[in-house]
Amino acid sequence: MTYSTLLIAVLIALGGAYLLGRNRARTLSSQGIKMHSLATHYGALVALWTTLPPLLILLLWALLEPRVIDLILTAQLPDSIRAGGEAEIRLALSKVYNLANDSDLMGQQGLLGPVAEHLQALQARVTLLRGGVIMSLLLLGGALTWRRIQPDLRARSEVEGIVRILLFASSAIAVLTTLGILASVLFESILFFQKVPVTEFLFGTSWSPQVALRADQSGSSGSFGAVPLFTGTLLISAIAMAIAVPVGLMAAIYLSEYATPRVRQLAKPALEVLAGIPTVVYGFFAALTVAPVIRGLGESMGLEVSSESALAAGLVMGIMIIPFVSSLSDDVINAVPQSLRDGSYGLGATRSETIRQVVIPAALPGIVGAVMLAVSRAIGETMIVAMAAGLAANLTANPLDSVTTVTVQIVTLLVGDQEFDSPKTLAAFALGLVLFVVTLALNYVALKIVQKYREQYD
Repeated sequence: MTYSTLLIAVLIALGGAYLLGRNRARTLSSQGIKMHSLATHYGALVALWTTLPPLLILLLWALLEPRVIDLILTAQLPDSIRAGGEAEIRLALSKVYNLANDSDLMGQQGLLGPVAEHLQALQARVTLLRGGVIMSLLLLGGALTWRRIQPDLRARSEVEGIVRILLFASSAIAVLTTLGILASVLFESILFFQKVPVTEFLFGTSWSPQVALRADQSGSSGSFGAVPLFTGTLLISAIAMAIAVPVGLMAAIYLSEYATPRVRQLAKPALEVLAGIPTVVYGFFAALTVAPVIRGLGESMGLEVSSESALAAGLVMGIMIIPFVSSLSDDVINAVPQSLRDGSYGLGATRSETIRQVVIPAALPGIVGAVMLAVSRAIGETMIVAMAAGLAANLTANPLDSVTTVTVQIVTLLVGDQEFDSPKTLAAFALGLVLFVVTLALNYVALKIVQKYREQYD
């Protein structure tokens, strides 16, 4: 049985076990026996113990089966191939899998043909064994738990305990994933800083991470000063936030406080459509429409404007981020209790005074969260910057010049066949670590602001 078939069988067993457990509890209850828990709790208990062990075994099986089969096949390979090293063994195993999966190719490889035949037989036995183990666990778990249903069985407490463990496991997976990402980025960043000084990376003003072809080549050692990248990221993000925050916040105030239900019903979905447009479309719009317009206006005023400018990328990025600010701020403003507004009106305040003095301060934690989310979105944007702002690492604060950002350089450094032990490639992980630290700092600031004002208005 394949993995998909087994998953379908587990889902069917989940529903069947729930019905069997619930019906048995109802039967006992109809006989005048006082049950400790509700019938649904007994059904949930049978369903959980029927499906959780098979799912856990199936997950471990999926993780371990390829490695075990590879070890078995490696032992079957000829000595001449195994003596060739890890690369040759992986190539031979790939050919063995191709032979085993395509019957037309069987017999064409003299050395690997017997190994492929052994793999076919092994896969058949493993599939049969896997299906037998999972189906046996389903039946055994369902039968044993069904027999446990008695009046004194604390089904509710047991179900809540299992659910609590599942919730904790879900939280642990999220935390461990974050730690794994941080550990991998940190490890590669340490390798980079062993080759390039930290001070040069953080405070250097020249970014040219080329790979040296000759010892006498100009700039053969490369330049890894990331200040131009940080400056370009902050410049474009500042332009984007200068557009998104005022427009998004005012749109949210209008939709929640001034707009009629009919206008709100039409305007809010239309505004949120902006969030669903792919970023590559925004990039085309910025490069083909906004950038030429900015260049034309600048030249008409006697200004020198680059064909790819930070202003074009920032303006379009700000338009893209507006729904993040407006939608979240609108939801937060609507969540402010009406009693606060009524109290303000009762004291003689006007609608605008109520919004400024009562509604906005009360909704400030949520608004700050929306702004921080928008800032993170702006810092992490890549496509618009690559298409509208260019790839030149210029240290400038002029929005009419071409600049680049950290995320664009990460993509550029990792494109193509690269050696992962060269400073050029490892620089991408160092840039990623900087982004991680900046995002963490932004989240910390937002959390402190939320805590401060939430205590005031709760």
